[in-house]
Amino acid sequence: MMSAKPAIVANRYTPVVSLFKSASIVSGLTLVSRITGLMRELLIASTFGASALTDAFNVAFRIPNLFRRLFAEGAFSQAFVPVLAASRQKNGDEATHALINQVATLLVWALLLTSVLGVVGAPLLVWAMASGLQQSPQGFELAVVMTRFMFPYIAFMSLVALAAGVLNTWKRFAVPAATPVLLNLSMIAAAWWGGPWFGSLGVPPIYALAVGVMLGGVAQLGVQLLALRRLGMLPRVGLNWRAVCEAWGAEGPKHIVQLMAPALLGVSVAQISLLINTQIASHLTPGSVSWLSYADRLMEFPTALLGVALGVVLMPQLSAAKAANDTAKYSEMLDWGLRLVLLLALPSALALLVFSKALVAVLYNYGAFSAHDVQQTTLALMGYGVGLLGLVAIKVLAPGYYASQDIRTPVRIAVAVLVITQLFNLVLVPFLAHAGLALSIGLGALVNAAWLLWGLRKNGTFVLSAGWLRFVWQVLVACAVLGAWLYGASQYWDWTALHATPLLRVCLMTGVLAVSALLYFATLTLTGLKLRALLHR
Repeated sequence: MMSAKPAIVANRYTPVVSLFKSASIVSGLTLVSRITGLMRELLIASTFGASALTDAFNVAFRIPNLFRRLFAEGAFSQAFVPVLAASRQKNGDEATHALINQVATLLVWALLLTSVLGVVGAPLLVWAMASGLQQSPQGFELAVVMTRFMFPYIAFMSLVALAAGVLNTWKRFAVPAATPVLLNLSMIAAAWWGGPWFGSLGVPPIYALAVGVMLGGVAQLGVQLLALRRLGMLPRVGLNWRAVCEAWGAEGPKHIVQLMAPALLGVSVAQISLLINTQIASHLTPGSVSWLSYADRLMEFPTALLGVALGVVLMPQLSAAKAANDTAKYSEMLDWGLRLVLLLALPSALALLVFSKALVAVLYNYGAFSAHDVQQTTLALMGYGVGLLGLVAIKVLAPGYYASQDIRTPVRIAVAVLVITQLFNLVLVPFLAHAGLALSIGLGALVNAAWLLWGLRKNGTFVLSAGWLRFVWQVLVACAVLGAWLYGASQYWDWTALHATPLLRVCLMTGVLAVSALLYFATLTLTGLKLRALLHR
C-alpha cells in the first residue's frame, strides 16, 4: 500500500508538467506571431495612419474575421474539438479519421456556398457593419471592394481551424501556433512593397493589404495540410452529392451540429457586440475604428500569449479527462490554468493601465501616425486593459464547460453579458467616445469571467486547491511594486516627444520592460512564491 502512493501521485501530476511544456511551446510560437503582428501594425500605421481609408480596410477585414470567429474558431471549434478528443479516447485513430473526413466534406461545401453569398452581399455586409463609412463615399466603396476580395479568407481560415483542431488533439501544437506568422509576413510584404507598387499603377495602395490577407490565408492552410499529411490525418473530401449525404447522415457530424447550435448563439453574441461597437465607432470621429483596431492588436498580444495558449492546450486535455471520467485531473488542470492567468494576466493588465501611452508611442508613433493618434489609441487601450484579466480567464474557464459538452451555460452567460455591455455603452460612450466602447468590452469581460467561474464552482465540477488566498496576496504585492515602477517610468520620460530619437526610445522601452520583469518576479520570490513548484506542480 505504501509503495503504491508515490506512483499515483506521479501519474496525477505528470500531465500538468506536460501541459506546461505544451503551453510554453504554444506561447513561445505565439510570441513570434504577435511580434510579427506588431511589426505589421507598426508598418501599416506608419504608412497609412488612421484615416477613412484605414477605417475602410479595417471594416473590410473585420467582416470575414467576424464570420471566421463565428464559425471557424468559434462555434465549430468549440463543438468539433471535444467530440474529436472523445472519439479518439473511446474509438481510436481509424474511426476518428473517418469522422474527420465526414466533417471536412460538409465544411468544404458549406464554405463554398458561404463565400459566394458573401461576395455577392458585400455592400449589405459593409453597411450592416459600419454604415457610418458613408460619411466618406470613397471609404464605403473601397470597403465593399476589399470585402469582396477578402471574403473567401473565411474559407481558408475555417479549414485551418479544422486542421488545428486535429493537430492539437494529437498534441501537435507547434504548427497551429506558428502559422499565423505567415499572415503577418504576407501583410508586411504587401504594405512594404505592394502598396507603393499599386500606387504607381494608379490603384489605391490600401488594396495591397487585401491581397496580403488572401496570400496569408493560402499559406496558412498549405502548411497545416502538410502537417496533417505527415500525421496521416489528411482529410479526404467528398466531391459529390452522395458523399455529402453520407457525411450528413453520420452520427459524429450530427452530434457536432447539435453542439454547434448553442455554440453558434454564444459566439454570435460576442460578434454582435463587435458589430454594434464597430457600427457606433463608424459614426464617431473619422479614425475611431482604426484607433480601436490598433489598441485591439496590442490587447491581442497578452490575450494570445496567455489565454489562447492555455485554452488551446487545455481544451483537448479537459475533454479527454471528462471522457475518462477523471474529475480530479479535470479540476486540477483548471486550477493550474487559473493560477497562471492571475500570475501573468494581472501584471499585464496593470501595465496597460499605467504604461499604455509609452507602449502605443513606441510601437506606432512613426510616419503618418501622429501624436493625436497616440493619445486616442492610448485611451482605447486603457479601456481594454481594464478587462484583460477577464478576457484571458474566459479562455481557460469556457473550455471547462465545452469539455463537458455543456455549451448552453456559457451561451446564456454571453447573452446576459451582451446586454450588460450595451448598457455600459449607453452610459460611457457619450462621455468617452471610442474609449467608452473599449471600456464597456473590458467591464463585460470581467463580468463574463466571474460568472463562468461561479458556475463551475456551483455545479461542483471545479474545486479550488489549497493556498489560493496566500497566492493572491503574493501576486498583489508584486503588482504593487511593478505598478509603482511603471508609473514612474511613464511620467519621467515623455514618450511621444522622443519621436525624434526612435532608437533611444526603443532602447528605453526595452530597459523599462526588462526591469519590470525582474522586479515582478523578484518580489514574488521574496514573498515566498515558488515559481518552479507552481509551473511543475
